[in-house]
Amino acid sequence: MVSGQDMASFPSIDNSFLLIREGLIEDYGPMADCKYTHGEIINADGKLVLPAFCDPHTHLVYAGSREMEYIDKIRGLSYEEIAQRGGGINNSAALLRMTSEESLFEQSMLRIKEVISYGTGAIEIKSGYGLDTESELKMLRVIRRISENSPLTVRATFLGAHAVPLEYKGRQAEYVDKIINEMLPAVAAEGLADFVDVFCDRGFFTVDETDRILSAAAKYGMRPKIHANELDTSGGIQVGVKNNALSVDHLEFTGEEEIEILRNSGTMPTLLPGAAFFLGMDWPPARQMIDSGLPLALATDFNPGSSPNGDMKLIMSLACIKLRMLPAEALNAATINAAYAMDLEKELGSIDKGKKANIIITKEVPSMEFLPYAYGSQLIDTLILNGKITE
Repeated sequence: MVSGQDMASFPSIDNSFLLIREGLIEDYGPMADCKYTHGEIINADGKLVLPAFCDPHTHLVYAGSREMEYIDKIRGLSYEEIAQRGGGINNSAALLRMTSEESLFEQSMLRIKEVISYGTGAIEIKSGYGLDTESELKMLRVIRRISENSPLTVRATFLGAHAVPLEYKGRQAEYVDKIINEMLPAVAAEGLADFVDVFCDRGFFTVDETDRILSAAAKYGMRPKIHANELDTSGGIQVGVKNNALSVDHLEFTGEEEIEILRNSGTMPTLLPGAAFFLGMDWPPARQMIDSGLPLALATDFNPGSSPNGDMKLIMSLACIKLRMLPAEALNAATINAAYAMDLEKELGSIDKGKKANIIITKEVPSMEFLPYAYGSQLIDTLILNGKITE
């Protein structure tokens, strides 16, 4: 990963070559050093050759859509008010419980094709719209099928603690017990999740409840990735770092205390500007975090309620315009640091020998800075995943 002032540097080589063999990056360097004359040649004159985007926080597996809540937002209802009326996450849970695994898979694969078209080569996908054991398992099985049936590198996260289901209203402690005693063992028995997540925030799960769930998940080898400080200063960052979280995500409410805690950890702060934009919320203090020496990752938060978008290039543009991140900082946050936030930095996120050949070749562009600048333009000419050109 890259941190602090180093994020403003994105190393490049003009007039260069890149050799891919058997799905991996074998060699690269100045064209004058190229000794290879055989094999398929792609002419990238005037184009950029970049690592494919990594998207370390999504809820891409869901049923249907929630555009009527979009109207509620326009009319002034808050995220929490919509949730309290039975909307939000519980709305998606009701739809998902009625949807077959096959239909859920088919809907999700359409979104997978969409994010691939935007240049994403690796993605984290959470459960959390089931909120009962069988429905959470159904989601995680769909995520496994996506991994088996798409060229993306996929990481799965169990998020049973996304919200308290309506049938447990007023009995939140019982639902937490169910997550620990029933859901976690069932997920682990099928080997369905790489990570565990908890929505630790005002109106959702407390610090103590989060700590209990993360401690229980650690027994099954699931490392935390935490929803934290989206709605308030919740203590989510602190409990995440305490439990060696790989990342803490959202972070709209982040102050000096949280920055100091993150600076002395191996936890990646991951920002989701698409959600802040869509919900009209405060923007996380990205500039303060970078200037304090922290690394940052970016993610789409692709989901039906607060960020129905899977375009990492657009997320880079939002990061530059609204978070005051420089283009190189945003690109580092969308590639190598995003790979770190999925525990994939050793195989993805940069052009290095021996890494998986997930590569974007852009259309002809004047500079790297043009990518976030041209926020509405599709600039990908060729996408290579696992060493193969995608259709």
